[in-house]
Amino acid sequence: MRAIKYLIVGFVFGIVLTKSEAVSWYRIYEMFQFQSFHMYGIIMVAIATGIVGLQIIKRKQFKTNKGELIQIADKEKGSFRYWIGGLLFGLGWALVGACPGPIFILIGAGFLPVVLVLIGALLGTFLYGLIKDKLPH
Repeated sequence: MRAIKYLIVGFVFGIVLTKSEAVSWYRIYEMFQFQSFHMYGIIMVAIATGIVGLQIIKRKQFKTNKGELIQIADKEKGSFRYWIGGLLFGLGWALVGACPGPIFILIGAGFLPVVLVLIGALLGTFLYGLIKDKLPH
């Protein structure tokens, strides 16, 4: 029964992303061709919302539903790995035309070939899990 609130938030998030055309391959193509500000605007709003939300959580000392104080750990130092990870993420996003969130939305909207993209994303995540200890972090 507790999961129902997460499902509702997921459905609302999916509707918002669909209506804002954030899951549209055409909008993503426009973004990577620097032809439109639409997707950059959505990304900037998401970043601003995250910054404000994290500051509120830190300053108001919010607690989890179990009553524990929410602790947000600082990121580890190291720029190179973030550049490589961002590059790989961006290349995958550009090649596929969808980042991880919209993959599920597109499948839910009936675009069944995107199931192959989901399988590829899961396979890539699995492979990273296998070799992450051997990679320089």
